[in-house]
Amino acid sequence: MDKIEKVDIPQKDRSFTQRIGVFGVGYERYWDQFPGLYDELLEKQAALIKKIPIEEAKVFDFGMVDNATKAYELVKVMEAANLDLVFCNMLTYATSGVFGIIIKTIKIPLVMVALQPRKALDYSQASTYMQLMNDDICALPEFAAVAVRMGKPVPDMIIGTLYDDREADRQIEEYCRIAKTLHALKNAQLGHIGHPLNSMMDMQTDPTMLTAFFGCHIIEFEANQIMDCYNAVTEEEIEKSEKKILDFFDTPEPVSDPISMKLREEDLRMAAQASVALKKFMEENNLDGLSYYYDGPKDSELRKVMSNLIVGNSLLSAEGIPICGESDQKTLIALLIMQTLNIGGSFAEFHPIDFNDGFVLVGHDGPHNIAIANGKPVLRSLKKYHGKPGFGAGVEFKIKEGPITMLSINSTYEGKFKFIIAEGNSVSGTIPPTGNTNTRGFFKPDIITFLSRWIKEGPTHHFALGIGHHAKTIKKITDYLNIESTIISQD
Repeated sequence: MDKIEKVDIPQKDRSFTQRIGVFGVGYERYWDQFPGLYDELLEKQAALIKKIPIEEAKVFDFGMVDNATKAYELVKVMEAANLDLVFCNMLTYATSGVFGIIIKTIKIPLVMVALQPRKALDYSQASTYMQLMNDDICALPEFAAVAVRMGKPVPDMIIGTLYDDREADRQIEEYCRIAKTLHALKNAQLGHIGHPLNSMMDMQTDPTMLTAFFGCHIIEFEANQIMDCYNAVTEEEIEKSEKKILDFFDTPEPVSDPISMKLREEDLRMAAQASVALKKFMEENNLDGLSYYYDGPKDSELRKVMSNLIVGNSLLSAEGIPICGESDQKTLIALLIMQTLNIGGSFAEFHPIDFNDGFVLVGHDGPHNIAIANGKPVLRSLKKYHGKPGFGAGVEFKIKEGPITMLSINSTYEGKFKFIIAEGNSVSGTIPPTGNTNTRGFFKPDIITFLSRWIKEGPTHHFALGIGHHAKTIKKITDYLNIESTIISQD
C-alpha cells in the first residue's frame, strides 16, 4: 500500500498558457579541459530564456544535457512536464548521443536554436575556448542526421546571433505563439448548438474527428440552455450591457439599404439581454469557443434570442473567445488558431467582385472579431437577416488596412482535414452599408486568378480572416499537427 500514490486531477487551465521547455546541449569532456566554459554556456542559456515572453508562457529550464545518460532521464522529465514545444539550445558542440533518445521519444515540436554570442571570432585573439563558445551550429548536421535515422523529420532550426539579431528574436517569438496555439487546440472546450444552416454540406463536421486531429473537446448543447440564461438576466444587467454596447458601437442613420435602419431601442435591449445571457452560458460551461445555428419555432421567443446573439458574440470574440455562426465547427477551429496567434480571426466569406478596381469584398453577416476593426464598429437595426430567420441588430465595420491572412479548413474525401491558406491586402474604401462586415480584399497576381486557385483547393465557403501575413506560421502548425495544407501561390 505504501507504493500507491493518490493523484488529484487539476482543474481545467482556462488561460491557454503555453508550456515551453529549454534544454542546452554540450560535451562533458570539455568541462575539465576548459575551466569556466560550462558556466559561460549556462549564461548563454539564460540569455535565450530571457527572449521568451515569460508573461505569456510557463518556461521549464532543464539545464545542460552533456551525456546520453542525462538525455534518457530528461525524456522522462519532459514528458511529465506536458510541454507544448521545446527548444534544444545548441550551446556548443555536442555528440548526438544527447539528442537521439529525445528526438525519438517526444511527440511535440522541437526547435534547434543555434545563436552564437559573437557575430564573428576575433581572429587575432582566437582560441579554442572562444571557438567552443561560438560552436553553436557545429552539431546541427549531426543532430539532423540522427533525426532522419530515428524516422523523424529534421527539426526546425533558428540560426543567428544571441544578441542584436531581430530575425532570430522574431522566430523565437513566432514559435512561442505557435506553442500557445497548439496548447489551445489540445485543451479547448468548444460548444456546439444546432446544425449547419440549410444542411450546408461543406460545413458538416464529425466532432469526434475534431478531437482526433486537434485534441479539443466538443460539447453539444441545446438552445434552451441559453434561453435559461436569458430568462435569468436582471434589469440592472441589461442596462449595464446597453451602455457598454453604445460605448463600443456607432449607431448611424441608414444609408442605401432598405432593410437597414438606425438602431432601434427594442433591438438594443434584445442585443443587450442576449449578450449577457451568452456570456453567462459560456462561463457556466467553461467554454473557450462556440459554433451555433438554430431556427427555433416560428415567432417564438427562443428563435428571437438565438437570432440575436450577434452583438454578444462579437464582444466575446474581441475578448479572445471565438464564436462562429451557421454552425461552422471547422471555421471555429480556424478562428481559435488566429485568436491564439494574436492576429484576430473574423468569420468571413467572399462577396461580390469589383472588376473595375480588381478586388473582392471579404466579409460576412453575423458575429465578428471587433479587435481587427478599422475605427469604431457600427451597429444597425436590420428588418431581416437575409437567408436566416429573425431580425435585430447587425454588426458592420471595416477590417484594418494592411496585410491579411485567410484560413479555410475543409474535410477531405479520406475523412481528414485540409488547411487552405492565402495572403492578401485589406485596402481602405467604401463598403456596402448593409449591417454586415466587409473589406476590400486585393490578391495577387489578379483577382480572377487568385479566386480560381483558391476555389480549386476545395475550401469551405467560410474562412477565418486575420491581420498580417502569417501563412508560413500557420503552415508550421499544420505540419506539427500532421495535417495537409497548401498556401495559395501569388506568382
